Amino acid sequence: MLARHQDPIAAIATAPGRGAVGIVRVSARQPLDGLIEAVCGQALKPRHAHYLPLRAADGSVIDQGLALHFPAPHSYTGEQVLELQAHGGPVILQLLLARCLQALPGCRLAEPGEFTQRAFLNGKLDLAQAEAVADLIDASTEAAARSAARALEGALSKEVNGLRDALIHLRMFVEATLDFPEEEDVEFVQQADVQGQLTGLRSRIEQILVRTRQGALLREGLQVVLAGQPNVGKSSLLNALAGAELAIVTPIPGTTRDRVSEQIQIEGVPLHITDTAGLRDAADEVERIGVARSWESIAKADVVLFLHDLTRLQEADYQREDERIRAQLAAHDDAAHLEARLLHVFNKADAAEVPEGAMALSARTGAGLDALRQELLARAGWQAMPEGLFIARERHVQALSRTQAHVGGALEQVSVPRPALDLVAEELRLAHEALGEITGQFSADDLLGEIFSRFCIGK
Repeated sequence: MLARHQDPIAAIATAPGRGAVGIVRVSARQPLDGLIEAVCGQALKPRHAHYLPLRAADGSVIDQGLALHFPAPHSYTGEQVLELQAHGGPVILQLLLARCLQALPGCRLAEPGEFTQRAFLNGKLDLAQAEAVADLIDASTEAAARSAARALEGALSKEVNGLRDALIHLRMFVEATLDFPEEEDVEFVQQADVQGQLTGLRSRIEQILVRTRQGALLREGLQVVLAGQPNVGKSSLLNALAGAELAIVTPIPGTTRDRVSEQIQIEGVPLHITDTAGLRDAADEVERIGVARSWESIAKADVVLFLHDLTRLQEADYQREDERIRAQLAAHDDAAHLEARLLHVFNKADAAEVPEGAMALSARTGAGLDALRQELLARAGWQAMPEGLFIARERHVQALSRTQAHVGGALEQVSVPRPALDLVAEELRLAHEALGEITGQFSADDLLGEIFSRFCIGK
């Protein structure tokens, strides 16, 4: 995709289907005067909306609509951009798109995310801001949308650029010091308080990393699987959490035979809740497939909510299924992570005595649901931040974690009596590169291709 970014491109920029208004967008490096004359029949004043007939090749009118011309570099992509706004019927928009492709030599259909990719390549957005465009479109909660807007405005980029400037300052000093005789290295390092600067930088990275993890949680959400034996109330709990009758609830064991998923939000954090078939030795093939899918979901879950029926605690099968779930999770987790992922919850608190210290609720009455919601947020690592959050991605968290590790490595080197400044310089270089991956300062083409391919066409 990167090799073709000089071609003129065109696409329908609004969602598929029928609507009141639809947009066809064109972006090109070369002037668009010929295309504008062919489609609009007149010159367009930059950044002004013109209401006029949009014409086919034979001069007939395709539709009456608005045309806007954004000359480079003052456009979304930084190139020459033409936007045609017409009635939002699929046929009308396809006719306009075909007309643009015909009238502009070399023009081709845009690939997913290519308009935003060009904005990035032309310096209109950095990579974190470009990703925020997609995150704003895909936001599933109001909190996620607001956080994506902050990231698009550059909140994350500003934090990263501040770290970058501090790293550049340290790199320049350390690498310049390498030119001096070895016996003077220690004196230079002490005079500049390199150790103190690195300690402060590591603390700043940790603070930003905490906020970035919260931003990633707003984007990614938490995968929660409801597990347990048949008829313990998993489907009732899903319905109670969702506030809707999503899953069928009957007294018949094995009613749920396949996964039922729903997204809810708690304090703006999206939670993807999956109800699964009851864990037992199934009697028929359909239920066996459902139970197998339950185990697949359990293996992938961020939190396994293992539901117990307080009226049936004496049944031996509970202990067996608990051991099976722990064995399944232990294949992927250490002991601490396993305990963080496995949450025991006791249902039907309105009908039986609750064991001391147990998390209990009643899916029927709703008692205890608020406590469960708060526990799920705690398991997710959610913290109410005093300042506005910015949306983030797991790759941002990983890049900051590597940056922190390399800064820590440099700090270890300067903490010894005679530091090896060449190793310090290398750790700082690696930290700088890891940080640059967030904004795209250091990014491989395959990473860019993966990121922009996930955008919608026309954006």
